[in-house]
Amino acid sequence: MLTIKTKLGLSPIAGIGLFAAEDIKKGTVTWRFVPEFDRLFRGDEIHALPEPARSNLLDHVYLDDASGLYVLCADNARFMNHADDPNTAGVHEAGAVEGYDVATRDIAAGEELTCDYQSFDADANRKLGTER
Repeated sequence: MLTIKTKLGLSPIAGIGLFAAEDIKKGTVTWRFVPEFDRLFRGDEIHALPEPARSNLLDHVYLDDASGLYVLCADNARFMNHADDPNTAGVHEAGAVEGYDVATRDIAAGEELTCDYQSFDADANRKLGTER
């Protein structure tokens, strides 16, 4: 669940992006997994869905390698785009399926929020078009 004010907009990275609607200080928690809000899926649940629901969901979830579970951010956090030098980073607590994200530097209102898919999504290569 996003813990900061955000808005959606056109992204120079990819289609729709998530943008800061307020100034964010380095170290601020920007997102936290909340089990009553966000959703976990098993692979068989997703693959049992009909098209185009399955493909749409696979575009908006990420795969936690340790648990094998897919995580759906129930809010607009699912529109955060990848960057090789992102302005947020995940903090994962030992033994937890999910953790939280923090700003890695000060972020100005209006700036696109980004993350590094390869640091947390076992399905990142498919999304980034780098599958082998």
